[in-house]
Amino acid sequence: MSFPSRGFFRNLRQERHKRQFAVIGLGRFGRAVCSTLHHQGYEVLGIDFDERRVNTVLTDEIAAHALQLDSTDPAALTEAGISEFDIVIVAIGNYVQESIVTTLNLKEAGVPYVVAKASSEIHGKLLKKVGADQVVFPEHEMGCNLARQLTRPGILDRFDFDPNYSIVELVTPPEFDGKTIMELELRSRYGLTLLAIGENDKFEINPSPVMRLHKGSVMVVLGSCKAIDQLPV
Repeated sequence: MSFPSRGFFRNLRQERHKRQFAVIGLGRFGRAVCSTLHHQGYEVLGIDFDERRVNTVLTDEIAAHALQLDSTDPAALTEAGISEFDIVIVAIGNYVQESIVTTLNLKEAGVPYVVAKASSEIHGKLLKKVGADQVVFPEHEMGCNLARQLTRPGILDRFDFDPNYSIVELVTPPEFDGKTIMELELRSRYGLTLLAIGENDKFEINPSPVMRLHKGSVMVVLGSCKAIDQLPV
C-alpha cells in the first residue's frame, strides 16, 4: 500500500529558512551529521583537531567547508566565524573535558543554539550546566528508535521534542476507519492532539471534528510518547 500524503514533516522542512550548521568533531557521529545535513542542501562547516579527518570530509564531499582547529581555544573559534552559524553540533562525545569546554566557548561566543553529544548522564548534566541548548545520547536514542520501528511499523515519521513528547506521522489504524474525529475522542481517551489529516496528496491542518477518517489516510498527532504507544496498531 502506498501513502501519497506521507511527507508532512518533509514539507515543513523544505519551507524552513536555509540555516547554517557547523559540526565540531568529525568521528562517526559527526560525519553522519555532516553528510545528512549536506545532502539535504544545508550549508555545513566541519571542524576537527585532526587534519586527516578534515581532509577526509572534504575528499568525501560531505560538507561545504572544513577546518582544522582546536575548539577549546576561543580565539580559534572566533577567527573561524563560529558565531555566524545558526546551529553548532558538538560531536566530541568521547572526550568529556574537550566537549564541555567547547560547548562553553560556543555559548560565550554567542552561538544561538548548541547541540552537544553526551557519553553519559553525568556528561549530559555538565553540558547543560555550561549552556548546551540540547543534549543528545546517540547510542541510546538509536536503540529506542529501533525498538519503536519494530513495534510500531505504522509510524511513518517522528519528531521528538524531548524524551517524553513527540509529534508523529502515522498510518490511520484500521480501528479508526470510517469514524469521525469527534467519535475517536483522541484527547479524552489517549491525551493526544490531532494536528493534521493527510489524504490525496494534501494535508488538512486542524481538521473539522466531523471529518471522517479513511483507510490509507495519514494522521499527524502530538502527545506524550506513552500516549502515542497506546494507539491501536
